Amino acid sequence: MKKIFLLLSAIMIVHITIAQEMVDYDRLSSKLVALYNAAQYDSIWHLYSKEMKEHRDLENTKDLFTDVKKQLGKMTGTNFDHSKEGRVTYKLSFEGIDMSLGISLNHEMEITGLTITQYVSSNLPIKERNTTKIDLPVTGEWNVAWGGDTREQNMHVDVPAQKNAFDMLKFDKDGSSHKGDGNVNEDYYAFGQKIMAPCDAEVVFAVDGIKDNKPGVCNPSFIPGNSLMLKTANDEYMLLAHFKQYTIKVDQGDRVKKGQLLGYCGNSGNSTEPHLHFHIENIEDMNMALGVKCYFDHIVVNDSVKTDYSPVKGDKVKNVSK
Repeated sequence: MKKIFLLLSAIMIVHITIAQEMVDYDRLSSKLVALYNAAQYDSIWHLYSKEMKEHRDLENTKDLFTDVKKQLGKMTGTNFDHSKEGRVTYKLSFEGIDMSLGISLNHEMEITGLTITQYVSSNLPIKERNTTKIDLPVTGEWNVAWGGDTREQNMHVDVPAQKNAFDMLKFDKDGSSHKGDGNVNEDYYAFGQKIMAPCDAEVVFAVDGIKDNKPGVCNPSFIPGNSLMLKTANDEYMLLAHFKQYTIKVDQGDRVKKGQLLGYCGNSGNSTEPHLHFHIENIEDMNMALGVKCYFDHIVVNDSVKTDYSPVKGDKVKNVSK
């Protein structure tokens, strides 16, 4: 009986210790919010451990939080999300967006790790790859400018929703994406090309009224530009972006068939030249989504037929003729 009592006492002590640690983390997260909103970034730096201060000096810390405030504005609060391996993660709310705040503390309650990243709920469905059989959403041969799993292959890998995205352009035999001097969109071989439905799906949204950019000049105010999202029967969300203005042929709620014309390739949104951006997400909300690796059912890659293939940077791809 004495051993059982001692064991129960030890369990209670562990639970009390964990509870106290969470109180400490909650207090610290609330303090961070207050100091951030008061622009007291030097006070935040003084909460760091010695090692953390060496890693992020005072000026670096001030610059970091100044940039965060410019981009995201005022913090409105935190809510506990999960704890794992000595790190506590909160949903950090700003005035217009939710982010993820990760905090690690040492025994002196000094900050040993601090990150602010895109918020991804721990309750989201996990989809490693698409299960719907899909075709390329283009006609003719296209070139994969970005695609793959590494930073060298794919500039999108650090954005959770876009980590498996493709950017596709059309090149001539000399490897150029345009004729002439490339000063106008009409010089680019991708501009005005047909974009097709890769599978049967429902249109989640369609945006059509954004002006096409002059080549070399981006429009970051609406990153996807003219775009649409499709939802498959298997709850996969496919984003197709940078359409030509006023060319999207479908509306929200429409059901489309594989191979149906969706619109024409353009140069709208965060785009320097006409191209198609395509990726798959696990949920509709692009601010919270995780990218899903995309495999095409049957395609021609560098003149060879591939089955269940995910293209990478440098591939020349087209659909198998039917």
